[in-house]
Amino acid sequence: MAFGATSTTDEVLAGVDLKGKRILVTGVSAGLGVETARSLVEHGAEVVGAARDLEKAQRATAEVSRTAEANGGSFSLIELDLADLASVRAAADKLNAEGKLFDVVIANAGVMATPFGKTKDGFETQFGTNHLGHFVFVNRIAKLIKDGGRLVNLSSAGHRYSDVNLDDPNFETTEYDPIVAYGRSKTANILFSVEFDRRHRGRGVRATAVHPGGIQTELSRHIGDDVLMQWLERIQQQRKEAGVPPFEFKTIPQGSATSVWAAVVAPAEEVGGKYCEDCHVSEIVAVDAEGGVMSGGVFAYALDAANAAALWKKSEELVGETFA
Repeated sequence: MAFGATSTTDEVLAGVDLKGKRILVTGVSAGLGVETARSLVEHGAEVVGAARDLEKAQRATAEVSRTAEANGGSFSLIELDLADLASVRAAADKLNAEGKLFDVVIANAGVMATPFGKTKDGFETQFGTNHLGHFVFVNRIAKLIKDGGRLVNLSSAGHRYSDVNLDDPNFETTEYDPIVAYGRSKTANILFSVEFDRRHRGRGVRATAVHPGGIQTELSRHIGDDVLMQWLERIQQQRKEAGVPPFEFKTIPQGSATSVWAAVVAPAEEVGGKYCEDCHVSEIVAVDAEGGVMSGGVFAYALDAANAAALWKKSEELVGETFA
């Protein structure tokens, strides 16, 4: 069956039996993470949810726990603050000590367009949280991903706003722009998928990056209403000039659909090392003049193998760890 922009998690997973599958989802305290977990446990999966604020996550996932119990799945929580590498390493150590394998890891958590700030380890907030936190966490638990398993990194069409800047990842010499910083971090999510896929495909583990679509969730809380309206007007004008339909927000079940599609429905060879949106693999498109989110597709710099390798090396230098 063909899925698209309006497909929901329930439609994508219709008839799919996930009993016996163990899946880790980060960012389960709101929005896409909660819906992703709910849809998976409804089909019998054993889901481990990671969140910075466990009390908030427990409230947000009460229905997920009930759904798991009713459908033969299970749901549990682990504390993970991606903006604090001590927390990241502690969470990974806990999972490694348990030694239970995962079929899929969905790196869903993230922040968007934050004011300039730094993580506990001194990294620019968005790059440090969205990329480096997941980079360390996923690499530290990589051996827990079963042979033939998958990694799904949530990226965004926001990658179009900027390539990574490996010379100044923390905006020490560059003027800070929250949207540019977001773009850098989302490009990094794709490049991480490309290089992780290259390193692990020998044992059948494939990695992919997905754009969930435009969804009104807590993620956009740092963007003021005026800025959001200007942003939307710009996108609509770009789309009009290109002769494509107007942009429409997705619902949360529609936004989570590509994550679960890439995780458990799409053929691994189809999505490995690729960028996906609207439940399909995206085509590489030309960089438009303003780097805007005009329509579908992925910019080539986000899938460039040399760029991915360079980011991996720089990330290792920044976090002080080397990963095989």
